[in-house]
Amino acid sequence: MTGPPPPPRAVLGVGSELELRATLQRVVDAAAELTGARYATLTTTGPGREDRTGVHTAGPSRAPHVPRGPGTWELPIDVDGEPFGRLHLAEKEGGGREFTTEDVRLLHVLAARAGLAIGNARRYEAARRRERWIEGAAAVTTALLTGGSAADALLTVAERARHLADAAAGVVLQRTADGGMEIVVAATAAETPADADARESIAGPGDAGDAGEIVGATIRPGSPVLVQLLGGEPVFIDDSATDPRMTTRVRHRFGPSMMLPLQADGRLIGTLALPRRRGDLPYTEVEKLLAVQFASQAAVALVLADARHRRERLAVFEDRDRIARDLHDLVVQRLFATGMMLQAARRGTTRETDRQVDETLGRAVDELESTIQEVRTAIFALQQPPAEAPTTLRGRVLRETAGAAALLGFQPSIRFTGPVESRIPERTAGHLLTALRRALAAASGRPDVSRIEVVIDATAALPDGRAGVRLTVHDDGSAGGTGSAGGTGDDGTTVTWQAPV
Repeated sequence: MTGPPPPPRAVLGVGSELELRATLQRVVDAAAELTGARYATLTTTGPGREDRTGVHTAGPSRAPHVPRGPGTWELPIDVDGEPFGRLHLAEKEGGGREFTTEDVRLLHVLAARAGLAIGNARRYEAARRRERWIEGAAAVTTALLTGGSAADALLTVAERARHLADAAAGVVLQRTADGGMEIVVAATAAETPADADARESIAGPGDAGDAGEIVGATIRPGSPVLVQLLGGEPVFIDDSATDPRMTTRVRHRFGPSMMLPLQADGRLIGTLALPRRRGDLPYTEVEKLLAVQFASQAAVALVLADARHRRERLAVFEDRDRIARDLHDLVVQRLFATGMMLQAARRGTTRETDRQVDETLGRAVDELESTIQEVRTAIFALQQPPAEAPTTLRGRVLRETAGAAALLGFQPSIRFTGPVESRIPERTAGHLLTALRRALAAASGRPDVSRIEVVIDATAALPDGRAGVRLTVHDDGSAGGTGSAGGTGDDGTTVTWQAPV
């Protein structure tokens, strides 16, 4: 007594692949080989399936075409007890021959084998997808905790999430003063011409656009989407362009989308949005779950990174405060005491023979006063918040000279005289900074410059007697030039700028 014949080699080969798309292609290739059909096409049950596939074809052209009409035979395929797709076979070899009973038997064997293979491939891909999201979340946490600004941290989250979700863009929105939300960072995916043509044939034009064009788009206060997000609930959208809940000016560019609250310890940091292009498949339930978990972990990482950044800034502030106190308490007081002693000694030199000593003491007192001014300038610089644009004139002058120091290789000397903050108006301060910038640029271009002195005198008197401010920039370069007023001598170049206050 003999049993049924063993399955053909084409049937056995269906389960040899782990990747889902390769498995589906093997199914249609095997169907064509077993039956002698000229065309074999597999269509899945529709968008939103975890397999994320459409039409797979075996035949002369491999075009995504579903056979129709006489001589066409269809076979359903079930996976894990649920309908998955349908095999379409057409044009049996021999010119119009019908599919035989043996063909049908082999196809049923193939369908059973295909159901098992597809189920295994789906589970393998689901496991790989979870692994990628977990690895992505861990990579984001590591990146956020190793440094960078707040904007860089948000961009890291947006870009990694965009890649994991296979989205057209990854954006982060934050609250605005009027109660809405605004896109503050965006990362977009490059699209090839072939991708654009395929998408446009399905849904019409709607490129994701440059990230800079997306940043600044807002969700108006009171939007149903905003109410849901502020309540800590994710929002899933099938088509951003047509969903009435979407109100941003860039919504027409996108199709399916996820909007996920970045929330940790009851604190809403912002919203992570992952829109796909128009015509792309909607997100599956597994993808939604993985993205929600990613957003939750990313929010925790952002909070930890912010706390670390704050601790580092506090340490910098404390260290700067200590240095400033030491400079003020020790250096300035000692320099001032030394200057007082020298001035007292100078007053005691009244004889003609002491004239040389008097001149030497005078130069020493001038040098001490200049040193005290520079130390006080350094103390002021230490009191400025790090990595922030200065708002005072002193701070802006220090920033300009620090920029020049990066090119020169040494720090210019800076001295302020008089109440520069209260005496110099903002408009005049802007002109002064422009003149300083030009003078420093000219000095950095001269050869053999090893010393630059910058003096800002807020007590200067103009030639017509009006009160003014005077900027003097002197360098010891071997070749010189002129500024608003200036000159070149053997000992370097001096540029002077002045204006009424």
